Amino acid sequence: MSASTSLSFFSSSLFLSSSHNKIPKLTSLSATKPQYPLKSLSISCQVATLPIFSFTGEKIGETYLDLKAAPSETARAVVHRGIITDLQNKRRGTASTLTRGEVRGGGRKPYPQKKTGRARRGSMRSPLRPGGGVIFGPKPRDWSIKINKKEKRLAMSTALSSAASESESVICVEEFGDKFEKPKTKEFIEAMKRWGLDPKEKVMFLMMDVSDNVGLSSRNIGTLRILTPRTLNLFDILNSDKLVLTPDTVDYLNGRYGVDFEGETDEDDDQDETEEKEGNENADAAD
Repeated sequence: MSASTSLSFFSSSLFLSSSHNKIPKLTSLSATKPQYPLKSLSISCQVATLPIFSFTGEKIGETYLDLKAAPSETARAVVHRGIITDLQNKRRGTASTLTRGEVRGGGRKPYPQKKTGRARRGSMRSPLRPGGGVIFGPKPRDWSIKINKKEKRLAMSTALSSAASESESVICVEEFGDKFEKPKTKEFIEAMKRWGLDPKEKVMFLMMDVSDNVGLSSRNIGTLRILTPRTLNLFDILNSDKLVLTPDTVDYLNGRYGVDFEGETDEDDDQDETEEKEGNENADAAD
C-alpha cells in the first residue's frame, strides 16, 4: 500500500521531532513570571471644532467640544457596557406564564386509561395539550444590572466625542425656540434643510429647554428626536446619524463631561438617577 500524502494535525513538525519522531522534553522551566510592557490606559481628551449656524442657515461662528474619552483599547468595551446596561435596565421583567400546577382545572382524568385506543392522559392541563401549562416559561424577574457612575459618565462622553470626531456629524445651531410663532412641521423641515440636515436621516437635537411650538412642530417627523440633558441617553446618540446642539448645550456638555469636571456631588447623583428614570420612561413611551 502506498503512503498517504495527506497532512494531519498530529503529523505537524510542531508535535513530532524530525530526528526521533517523538515529542521533545522540556529541559528547564523558568520560575519567574514574564515581564510584559504596561500600556497606558489613561483617559484622553478630544477637542472637536463645531460650526455655529443661524436660524437662516448662515455660519456665524465656531465653538468646540472638549470631552473626556476612553483610550482606543477600551473605548468600544466601555460604550458597549453602557448601552447594554441601559437597554437591560429598561426591561420590566413582568412576563409570566402558568405551569401545569398553576393552570385552573385538570383534576379529573379526561378518559379511561385503557380500551380507548388513545394515548393515556391523566390531566387536561398537561404541557402537551392545548390550554395546558408551559414548560420552563418566563417568570417575573429583575433584569437590572449595575454600572459604576464614573464608567457610565465615561461611556457617554466617549460616545459624544466619537460622534463629534466625524466630519459634519455634529453641528451647533443658535437658539431657535422663539422663532416658531405657531406649530408648523413644514417650517421645521425647511429649517433643517437650511442647516444641511436631511429629514429622512436620523437626527437628534439636544436642547436645554424645548418650547411647546418646537415640540409640536417636530413630533410628526419620525426620524427626529429632541432631547434635553435629563433625557440624554447612549442609545439615541449611537442610533442617530446627525447630532444638533445649541450653544447652551455645548457649555453643558463641556462642563459635565469635559476635562474641567472635578468630581461627583449629591446634586450630580440625583441628576444621574433622574436622567436614568426619565430616559427609561421616554424609551417605553417611544416603544
